[in-house]
Amino acid sequence: MKATYLENEYVRVGVKSTGAELCSFLKKEGNREYIWQADGTFWNRHAPVLFPIVGRLPQDQYLHQGQTYSLPQHGFARDKEFALVEEQENRLVFELKATEETKKNYPFDFALRLVYTLRGQTLEVTWQVQHLGEGEMLFSIGAHPAFNVPMLPGGAFEDYYLEFSQPETLSRYLLEDGTGLQNGQTEPVLDNMAILPLRYEHYEKDAIVFKSFRSDRVTLKSDQHPHFVQVQFANFPYLGIWTKRVGAPFLCIEPWYGVAGSAGEPIELRDKEGMQSLGPGETFEAAYSITIG
Repeated sequence: MKATYLENEYVRVGVKSTGAELCSFLKKEGNREYIWQADGTFWNRHAPVLFPIVGRLPQDQYLHQGQTYSLPQHGFARDKEFALVEEQENRLVFELKATEETKKNYPFDFALRLVYTLRGQTLEVTWQVQHLGEGEMLFSIGAHPAFNVPMLPGGAFEDYYLEFSQPETLSRYLLEDGTGLQNGQTEPVLDNMAILPLRYEHYEKDAIVFKSFRSDRVTLKSDQHPHFVQVQFANFPYLGIWTKRVGAPFLCIEPWYGVAGSAGEPIELRDKEGMQSLGPGETFEAAYSITIG
């Protein structure tokens, strides 16, 4: 595992070969790190890519063409070594391709590329999923970046809030305690409001999962200083917000093309909510961006 860096006059960005995972987004002014540094006391990841599923499957299994397959929560890409296939001054491209090993759990020929492009204080992350085989390919993909909260020494998690780009009336889709599966219940969170305060008790029921929102970006900020993180995710169907437990000094803002499975027995992969479909030779592309200030 090694990290490769992009740098300009404002920021320095690091990406690890394992999982093609963003591991640093450092603002040079003040030497301020915005990405959670994977302290295993709370959570030992930075910003994993979720592929070929988002969330958990019932019994960690699914059915496809008469066979039963197993996949761990959020899939396997986050733990695989990616090849660095392109390196430019402001752009990195990492690639993971299907192997005989991956086909034991996910029987599709694919190429997954993560493209990191740095412009000023904005990092754009583009996913390219290509179907290299025959028939239909099914997959989900999602982001899971974790940001340091508080951003400055001496602050508190509760000093911060999320500001949506539009007022929202939203309910969260609840996850079953201990399994991470959708339990079919919802709970109101926002009523024509754009501000969601950070409170640890919001995450006692696991992640906050939103569907059918209008906003295309959220900003993590505090009224006590001008620093912020803005995540932009136009046209994404799902958004997760999560922290590990009380005292965890980070928040994940997670745009998804996919969502956790529902409680019950394993089902056909094509019937899982949020699955994307590709025909032979087709490529899916989506992008989100992170801006720090």
